[in-house]
Amino acid sequence: MNSIRINSNLIVDDETFHSVFSDACGFPDFYGRNMNAWIDCMGYLDEPSAQMSSVHVTAGESLALVIDGASSFKTRCPALYDELLECAAFVNERCEEAGRAPLIAITMHA
Repeated sequence: MNSIRINSNLIVDDETFHSVFSDACGFPDFYGRNMNAWIDCMGYLDEPSAQMSSVHVTAGESLALVIDGASSFKTRCPALYDELLECAAFVNERCEEAGRAPLIAITMHA
């Protein structure tokens, strides 16, 4: 399983959330910097030809998002913390509805 470490200590608002994820996942220049765009980019992790990120997994595999500083992130930005979980679940739900394996696994580190 491929993994990416996210330093959530760098996240203090919507703008920094999208900057951290865009840098870590290599989202394209046209990335919309909102949660719908995040869902779109993460939903193509197993389709490198879509060029929605520089991080990829092979079909049937998941990407592990390792969220460092999760406790302080949850306290500092509770709405963004919840949105991250909800949007990752939405990406996985879409995959399952299409008969594909979930794309995102999340591990929280204090």
